Amino acid sequence: MPKVTYIEFNGEHRVVDVTTGRSVMQAAVENNVRGIIAECGGACSCATCHVYVDDAWSARLDAKSEDETAMLEAVCEPRPNSRLSCQIKVTEALDGLVVSMPEKQV
Repeated sequence: MPKVTYIEFNGEHRVVDVTTGRSVMQAAVENNVRGIIAECGGACSCATCHVYVDDAWSARLDAKSEDETAMLEAVCEPRPNSRLSCQIKVTEALDGLVVSMPEKQV
């Protein structure tokens, strides 16, 4: 089972086993990871699951959709490695993925 490391804004690391096919957001919510609010439940319509993908992993992810790109325009403190965690589906190839949460979502 792939593992994802979530780094909360306070620096706390949480390593979570994620079922293949689940999103990074779903795994965070299911495991009570602080910092991912996920108000829309993964519909790519609220941007409250914003994360920063570790630079070593950015190129391994699928490209951002137009919807995700539009939603990222509304996040606090966007960066080039900003993504919506609801749009990152976990595969075996993403075993070891590292994401960090911003200080605030909204």
